[in-house]
Amino acid sequence: MPVRTVMRKRVIFIANSLDNAYKFRQVLAEFDVDIAAGSTLQTKRLFSQDTPPALTVFEARGSAWPNLEEVQSLAENCGCALLLIVDSQDIARLELPNRIPCDFVVYGAIEAECSARIRRLLGETAPNETRDTLVVDNMTINLATYQVIVADEPVDFTYLEYALLSFLVQHPNRTFSRDALLQNVWGFDYYGGSRTVDVHVRRIRAKLGPALAQYLETVRGVGYLWNSQ
Repeated sequence: MPVRTVMRKRVIFIANSLDNAYKFRQVLAEFDVDIAAGSTLQTKRLFSQDTPPALTVFEARGSAWPNLEEVQSLAENCGCALLLIVDSQDIARLELPNRIPCDFVVYGAIEAECSARIRRLLGETAPNETRDTLVVDNMTINLATYQVIVADEPVDFTYLEYALLSFLVQHPNRTFSRDALLQNVWGFDYYGGSRTVDVHVRRIRAKLGPALAQYLETVRGVGYLWNSQ
């Protein structure tokens, strides 16, 4: 059998000063990632590499603040997560994008906080943390047994309904097109129409009930997302 090569995740660090460079180099050393760093003048070059980033860390402070919109747009285009470093006085005017996983830390945050936020954005677990279950309100998704429990009652999902629901819940606040969902849930060998996603979404919503169904949002002209905010 051919050996499958697992690509390491790539992280971009953008800052116009060295204030946070050492701290985040230490924090990112905890993760199995490749790091590319540069100033705002190198932003487009950092995003234009063959391997898209899994996470971008952007120090949106001082002279770099005007570049925030550009960095957010580039991150959204490649679908990578975004962690912003901001000054406390800028929090009131900070608007986080809702199409990608995004978070922020205040300048001066301790390494433990930065590490926790990066871990969440990269979708990695902390040591000894279990990822066998996902809990949203009164719904529990068991990733080991492929079961969904709502209000202490099992819900009878088909495998594809379960797979679609669990995929979206595991990637909250990120919009996926129908084609992307077909590739991730049905697989590349699916040759049916993309409207089958709509059918499965309708069935999932009906089985979840109104309270939980509101999390599964339609993004007009794009696809669907699980809105956990």
